[in-house]
Amino acid sequence: MSTTVEQATTPVAERHAGRKSPKLPFAPEVTPSAPISQQSLLLSPELRQAMAKGIREQCSRKSLGGWKAPKDRRDPVDILIETSKGRVESLVPIRYARMMASPFAFYRGAAAIMASDLSTTVSTGIHLQICGDCHLVNFGGFATPERKLVFDINDFDETTVGPWEWDVKRLCASLVVAARANSCSADDARGIAWEAATAYREYTAEYARMALLDAWYDHIDLQDVIDRIQDEQMKKIASKSVRKAMEHTAHTKEFIKLTAAGGTPPRIQDEPPLIYHDEKIMSEVSEDERQKAFENYRLSLLPERRVLLDRFKIVDSAVKVVGVGSVGTYCGILLMVSGNGDPLFLQFKEARESVIDPFIGKNVYPHQGQRVVAGQRLMQSASDMFLGWTEGPHRHFYLRQLRDAKISPQVELMQAPNLRRYGRLCAHALARAHARSGDAVLLSTYLGKSDAFADAIASFSVAYADQNERDHAAMVKAARAGRIDVATLN
Repeated sequence: MSTTVEQATTPVAERHAGRKSPKLPFAPEVTPSAPISQQSLLLSPELRQAMAKGIREQCSRKSLGGWKAPKDRRDPVDILIETSKGRVESLVPIRYARMMASPFAFYRGAAAIMASDLSTTVSTGIHLQICGDCHLVNFGGFATPERKLVFDINDFDETTVGPWEWDVKRLCASLVVAARANSCSADDARGIAWEAATAYREYTAEYARMALLDAWYDHIDLQDVIDRIQDEQMKKIASKSVRKAMEHTAHTKEFIKLTAAGGTPPRIQDEPPLIYHDEKIMSEVSEDERQKAFENYRLSLLPERRVLLDRFKIVDSAVKVVGVGSVGTYCGILLMVSGNGDPLFLQFKEARESVIDPFIGKNVYPHQGQRVVAGQRLMQSASDMFLGWTEGPHRHFYLRQLRDAKISPQVELMQAPNLRRYGRLCAHALARAHARSGDAVLLSTYLGKSDAFADAIASFSVAYADQNERDHAAMVKAARAGRIDVATLN
């Protein structure tokens, strides 16, 4: 059995130091850092199935279940403080305030804490392109370049090549956390996570049976999803969201909402502390540096996309605080206008090292913005046509359109039946994304046909939701003790 398989029951953090390339018993020589799932793709299905069964002998599905904090577990507040270094200092208290709002809000911003915890658990050793922050709010609807509405993963700040099971665990645990927030019963919360894990197994098996190109081209049609919603109230809410998203172009709506009335050229309206012009940044970064950064972004696009981009010019930019985990990183918006007066909003986000990478090894991309863009293009069925990357002084960035017909899930309104169906939908999207970079045959064989995998993931999800509540309480205690500064939000 290969080195990676033999070490599958060893925590990831212990395996990382001095790690050598695995030797596969059935494969020819492979590249030093290639994940098993990439090394197996050119082998026959029979050999890949044999590999998977060997992996399952070394790392059983049952061993993926449960969670118990190790004695030397890092203080979660220390991790939050560490991940706040290098952020805009004045915005860090807003990050903490958003996370303190509830255990669910805390979970959304605690990807680094969970990555540290997952690194101490057993692993199959099968690596592929993962989301890295795969909770249920990081899925949703959006318009493809062809203006078709699809459902998919929509946040890739932490994407990297890593253990596939980390995505599944983070998704299913988030479903338990959300179910508790919505006052679902303990049995329902566990059942929702179990159903999502089962759906991941079932859809992975489906992709394993499909022709490679068919699996690659597959997508989840959002209108089909809405048509199948059984809860009439949720169906009505979803349909209304779609109508609002498609009624006008996103840029026209954002132009009306975000720009100050009158004035030529138009200017983004300040709404501190969440939208504002930062004169300090403008003075620290020269005009030449800004132009160079934008030109590098332009060159990261496909040639035909550059033709379109060149019809717009930048007329204003501002800082825009977004999300929970991203608060304090350098994020903002560019307002561009064409010769015809058409607006285009681009969002730029700082790309820092993935919270996963310290535990699994150096990423193949030296540029963090390129890491995000490459991961998104690989995992999504269709990506924003203005998705690209660049860098400024000492920082990496990626850019995309600001809210292009984006439709966010109304998680806070979902009761148990809604969460159960939504969890299956997210698991479907995740299985599809993993099938694009990984070996669905290998994964499907490992997952098997029984409930063993779902039982394990459900037990982990419940135990980790308990851990998340303890960590949230620790953050509240730290705030009361003055260990961290927390903003007052309106």
